[in-house]
Amino acid sequence: MAARWRDAAVAAAAAGLLVTSVGAWEVPAATVAAVAAATPAAGDFPQLTPAVARQLDAVVRKVMERAGVPGVMVSVSAPGKGEYVRSFGVADKATGAAMDTGLNMRIGSETKTFTVTALLRLVDAGKVGLDDPIGRYVAGVPNGDRITLRELAGMRSGLFNYSADPAFFKALTGDPQRQFTPRELLAYSFAHPVQFAPGAQFEYCNTNLVLLGLVVEKASGTSLGAYLAREVVGPAGLTHTLLPEGAEFPDPHAHGYTQQTASGKTEDATDWNPSWAWAAGAMVSDLADLRSWAKTLATGTLLTPATQAQRLKIVPAGNLPETGYGLGIAEVGGWIGHNGSLPGYQSLTVYLPEARATLVVLLNTDTGYQGQEPSSLFGEAITRIVTPDHVFLLPAQQPAEKR
Repeated sequence: MAARWRDAAVAAAAAGLLVTSVGAWEVPAATVAAVAAATPAAGDFPQLTPAVARQLDAVVRKVMERAGVPGVMVSVSAPGKGEYVRSFGVADKATGAAMDTGLNMRIGSETKTFTVTALLRLVDAGKVGLDDPIGRYVAGVPNGDRITLRELAGMRSGLFNYSADPAFFKALTGDPQRQFTPRELLAYSFAHPVQFAPGAQFEYCNTNLVLLGLVVEKASGTSLGAYLAREVVGPAGLTHTLLPEGAEFPDPHAHGYTQQTASGKTEDATDWNPSWAWAAGAMVSDLADLRSWAKTLATGTLLTPATQAQRLKIVPAGNLPETGYGLGIAEVGGWIGHNGSLPGYQSLTVYLPEARATLVVLLNTDTGYQGQEPSSLFGEAITRIVTPDHVFLLPAQQPAEKR
């Protein structure tokens, strides 16, 4: 999420980029030796042998135990290196049903990669331009005559993040079944002053993606969900990925658990309505689809080379070292993709171009461990083993009042 460290209201930015410290997970000497033996050349991706798989099992279980994660599924693969696909723990704490790699999951801000791909498909079709002002498509946006679609997709608009609004957090946790409209979400944002001039800096903001969702609808003449299904999900060959209209959640799916509640106690958020995240974080997918999507997204197979090149113009993500952001896509330690979080669920789907390697992690809690996000803990622990030269490490941000 965008900034769990600030306060409970800001913690409601649950569909955001995970930008918290992930800590230093020690890799045992035996792991180093096993990986070295399986790796034919320094810096190369290792063969995913049974010995390496055992080491991955161990670190995944270690993160689960420390962070209190009920269940997780993990996929690591690279051409010619084999694959590691596992599930651990439980999908339902009430029944004890096991987590399974075939379950559907809510994917939070990975939705942004789909929404921006939809926008870029419209760019390739000549229906919108990245440097068009948002005011051409959506009325009433502060600085709408100056903020471009490119700045929205690159998190450089200066608009206030609606999910950081205290009134929004109260509304969401007071009635988790509420159906929010995009205009209601924007109203929370537009009640605040703009944060900075368009393009002046990076600041992760769900408001940007809600606006881009409205652009897709206006330019395509259809709903965002329908356009995604026809122009992104379908052409990508994905069969279990969708943008729900409300709280619907196709079976079979894992239950999700959160402490982002009115009481602060852990609750089952499985059937909470994700409409509050819409184009920024409401989609559902599964492990197999995300394994495929990681490569499609990073290599741009749905876009023209010129448009993909625009997407991959990575710029520094604020004050986060070794971390950058393009157009609806992040780069951390050389891994390209996105992560996601919303009440009950977290996800991480990334691709390492030089090894053509894919990493997907899906879990059924968003509750942090000592201020750290569990999906990032898994990403760091796994990449320290398979790609020690490319560790997925999201560094800590200082709280706003200390910056």
